[in-house]
Amino acid sequence: MSEDHILLERPQAAPGVQVIRFNRPDKKNAITDAMYRSLIDALTAANADADIRVITFLGTPGCFSAGNDMADFLGFAMSGGKGRLAAADFLHTLVGVEKPIVSGVDGLAIGIGTTLNLHCDLTLASSRSLFKTPFVDLALVPEAASSLLVPRIAGHQRAFALLAAGESFTAEQALAAGLIWKIVPETELEAETLKTAAHLASKPPQALKIARDLVRGDIDAIRKRIDEEIVHFAAQLQSAEARAAFEAFMRR
Repeated sequence: MSEDHILLERPQAAPGVQVIRFNRPDKKNAITDAMYRSLIDALTAANADADIRVITFLGTPGCFSAGNDMADFLGFAMSGGKGRLAAADFLHTLVGVEKPIVSGVDGLAIGIGTTLNLHCDLTLASSRSLFKTPFVDLALVPEAASSLLVPRIAGHQRAFALLAAGESFTAEQALAAGLIWKIVPETELEAETLKTAAHLASKPPQALKIARDLVRGDIDAIRKRIDEEIVHFAAQLQSAEARAAFEAFMRR
């Protein structure tokens, strides 16, 4: 059940913090369509709850998320692209969250496991974390407005290396590129992430919201880029080269 794969937690040690945890370790926390729907529900509820001041994403030991579930993508491609990708709805919901978002990354962060963090206000990562977006290797294109945000943050060369060349970034490289805020030991990651989230939750909420809005700037361009990327993404999902790439992946 997707409910088991997305766990919601309210840690006593972090008042005002809603933890959303990827919990599908046997599949390296790959995100299915049903999981996206659960994520949308969780974000919507947290955004509307005045008692929740900060949202925090966590994974399981050694894996944040391996990205989108390939079987779901292959099914979409085989269906001729019928229906709407739940990932698109999730991304728009994520962008629309009005509260600070913190993430703690330990281990693998692949595809949306990397790009989700672009929409977080603070990302902590363990030293063993690895960030990779193999979009082109799967005959796909960047998503989550990463084609807009990564060049802004890291410059063209690093953005091209990550998003087009599919190069892996270590935690140190991600920190140097400005993609994450802090590196902590893996044994301390979760506690430090919750401590960071609780610290934010203790601040005056309206002042923090205004500050966050000013730092983020206009999000219309982000929403527009998400939609532009999704058009190309959906088209590529139905391409012969993507189908071949997915089938090869599924045979591994």
